[in-house]
Amino acid sequence: MKVELVNTGTELLLGDTINTNAAWIGQRLAALGIQVSRQTIVPDGAVIRTAISEAAQRADVVLVSGGLGPTNDDLTRESTAELLGLGMELNAEVMQHLNDYFSKRGKPVSLATQRQAMVPHGTVVMPNLFGTAPGLYFPAELSASQGWNAHIFLLPGPPRELKPMVESQVEPRLRTWLPDGMSRRVLYLKVTGVGESDIVEAVEKQLEAIPGLDLGYCIRNGDVDVRLAGPQVAVDEAAVIVRAALGDCIVSEDRRIIEEVIVQMLSDRGEWLATAESCTGGTIANRITDVSGASRVLGHGWVTYANEAKHQHLGVPMELIEAHGAVSEEVARAMAEGALKHSGADYALSVTGIAGPSGGTPEKPVGTVWIGLAAKNGETWAQKKFSPGSRDRFKLLTSQAALDMLRRRMLGIQPR
Repeated sequence: MKVELVNTGTELLLGDTINTNAAWIGQRLAALGIQVSRQTIVPDGAVIRTAISEAAQRADVVLVSGGLGPTNDDLTRESTAELLGLGMELNAEVMQHLNDYFSKRGKPVSLATQRQAMVPHGTVVMPNLFGTAPGLYFPAELSASQGWNAHIFLLPGPPRELKPMVESQVEPRLRTWLPDGMSRRVLYLKVTGVGESDIVEAVEKQLEAIPGLDLGYCIRNGDVDVRLAGPQVAVDEAAVIVRAALGDCIVSEDRRIIEEVIVQMLSDRGEWLATAESCTGGTIANRITDVSGASRVLGHGWVTYANEAKHQHLGVPMELIEAHGAVSEEVARAMAEGALKHSGADYALSVTGIAGPSGGTPEKPVGTVWIGLAAKNGETWAQKKFSPGSRDRFKLLTSQAALDMLRRRMLGIQPR
């Protein structure tokens, strides 16, 4: 099955918006055993029609994202209808959805918005539960007038609207069109605390010896995704090898990132976290609160950048800071213990370091950081890390290491 993506939007070409839809769709289809054969990005306007025409001549399935909204440059729906010679009519169900959507917000449905209720003849409306513009499915027979045999899906551009529609409306149809006997599995093992080269050294030779296995790596936000794809038996065999070599460094096998894992673990255990951050400026707390359900597990977060703030809010003795410096094991421990005491949480994470590019010394160069973890009725851990580079990279890697220390503590594993 040949699938092509057509991504519309001038903002994608200008770089104002990152095209995350294409990456996500590629991953979802790969899990079905389908590899996207081509991706095209076009600006808003009439060129959309040309892009869809070219893709439909080559592919069995064309997925088009964007251009279904109410503005005058949202032309995907009209362009596709004109391309296939289909008339348009007002769809009562879509119009009712629009009325309900705007009524809840105390607004009328504008004339521009009513355009989204115009549906080409013969198409299947795909409900949009998270927005106003419905998706549209053009069965392959509608493209026969052009000599093509392509199923065409028009999808909204915003990811919060596109993703549920792909999962509920597109993927079930794709599964029914897959050849009989086609069986493929894709497993992503998310590894943290180990570099890509070390992972390659640990497992690659064994994995390359497995017939039919497609192996890949992807570095993202302090993690390395080890992608295992192929027949079920090959993926299962490979997963055993990776787990044996990297077991306690595997954060998830379902693509969850570490903060999602942490929130779920704390929630399941009915436990609370507090944070005390200096050099990361609240990055750890921000990552936790990016996860739905964070309010059940994060009660307190301090950004104590100045030494006076460490003393005033966390109770870190000034003489301790003067004796050892703010970036030290002693201060990291005191910050974590102070946060634990003042919050009443079950765990408290602290970080204190030198993000740079200035402020380093030969003894404590830029990139040096101490991470502390205090636990109720348990010993306090402290660990030194070194992550030189840009400030944003330093903050990312430091927050990643801190969260991994907490994950390991909850699992009863020593810090790495």
